[in-house]
Amino acid sequence: MVAHSRSYSTTKALAITPKQLTTLSQLREQSTLLKSQLVSALHCCKSLAQFKQVHVHIILNGLSQCCYVVTKLVRTLTGIKVPVDHYPRSVFDQVENPNSFLYTSVVRAYSVQGLVAESISLYGDMRRRGIRPVSFTFSAVFKACGAEFDVGLGRQMHAQTIVIGGFESDLHVGNSMINMYVKCGSVECGRKVFDEMPARDLISWTELIVACAKYGDMESASELFEKLPVKDIVIWTAMITGFAQNACPREAIKYFERMQDVGVGVDEVSLAGVISACAQLGVAKYANWIADVAEKSGFGFGNNVIVGSSLVDVYSKCGSIEDAYRIFGGLKEKNVFSYSSMIMGFAIHGRPHAAMELFHEMLRTEIKPNGVTFIGVLTAYSHAGMVEQGRSLFKQMNELYGIEPSADHYTCMVDLLARAGHLKEALELIETMPMKPPGGVWGALLGACRIHVNPDIAKIAASHLFELEPNCIGNYILLINIYASAGRWKDVSEMRELVIAKGLKKNPTGSWFEGKEGVKVW
Repeated sequence: MVAHSRSYSTTKALAITPKQLTTLSQLREQSTLLKSQLVSALHCCKSLAQFKQVHVHIILNGLSQCCYVVTKLVRTLTGIKVPVDHYPRSVFDQVENPNSFLYTSVVRAYSVQGLVAESISLYGDMRRRGIRPVSFTFSAVFKACGAEFDVGLGRQMHAQTIVIGGFESDLHVGNSMINMYVKCGSVECGRKVFDEMPARDLISWTELIVACAKYGDMESASELFEKLPVKDIVIWTAMITGFAQNACPREAIKYFERMQDVGVGVDEVSLAGVISACAQLGVAKYANWIADVAEKSGFGFGNNVIVGSSLVDVYSKCGSIEDAYRIFGGLKEKNVFSYSSMIMGFAIHGRPHAAMELFHEMLRTEIKPNGVTFIGVLTAYSHAGMVEQGRSLFKQMNELYGIEPSADHYTCMVDLLARAGHLKEALELIETMPMKPPGGVWGALLGACRIHVNPDIAKIAASHLFELEPNCIGNYILLINIYASAGRWKDVSEMRELVIAKGLKKNPTGSWFEGKEGVKVW
């Protein structure tokens, strides 16, 4: 009766199928349980307690030294994120003669959980015992090296594949090496591995093309792309997004159109990439074009929050704020990105109160703002001259929302204070910045010094700009104008002589406008 009760309790906890019940109910009477049945039981486990029950059966049936079964146990434990050192490692340590697959399962478990030193240490133990790694062993250690951005260690592991031998044509190992080098920022080494691979698959090509795009080498990305025999939506999207992120919007649009021409369907990610490119151009016709493409592709703004949010952003940057708000209002679901895009649109197009109203609506819906949201609201406060509200919000960013102010937030706050005439406070804020103030911060202060005619603070701001942007003649001219407004003609003369001595000249500039006949540039 007791035995029957225990058997029922175990099988119920395991939640396994009726077909397995017969076998597990006879565990105490059987001398051996088939390995496949135990492995099947492991896959049914949902909790650590259930795994331990099956582990007991593994021990009772004399399979605690069976590498196949123990490997499956370690892998399934890793799958439910059980800390390696708490249980899987102790199971591993009890096996007297672990094979390469069992070693690999624990090496991988350490790697997945970010325990790089332990992962590499166990790999070293494996080699000292004369056990030959398999391809998945190297996949795990390369993943660990990439996670730690340790290219030196990665090179050592690369050397191991050569010393041990037999991995030159292993596609899985090659792809893992490319991934490791790319994550460590060594795209050249990744390219060398790629070039030496006797065979490549789509993963190999995609990994390297995405890396080239990420690091701004669109020429190499394009070269690889054109050589790729079969191109899927992922690789097309990588090129579109890469061009957009590297300020090549027209090329991004060109590749998007090519993708459509060859019959590859669009998805929300490729649409978001090309919409970003359209936003950079700031021309309404492109916004209208891509909105039409999205609608015809089944990603109308009302149905997809990612595409809808991106369209809000592109229309805002094109100056079509009413179209942006129309799309925003039509979204069935709104998230932090859609709200932030609309708030920013209102803020930069002279509607600060609409931006603030939308921000408060966002808070009422319990959507947590992000860094971009605060840039938009601080910009709105700056344009409205609402200094106290800006000070309060800047303080609340970290205290209430856990967002550390970035250089962009400091730039907004300096602009807010300086516009309102609080130049000294703005300068003091810059001096407290935890990062080196970028040119935008000093530029905001210098611009306000012209409005409020403060040559002393202007000189401080300009000196930093001269260091950061030594060849930007606009900063010198602005300081000259401030000195002239203050009647400091000696300083004006000295600055003009400095400009001549540096050989600085005004660069010819151009403008454009969008009319009925298209975009005119002159």
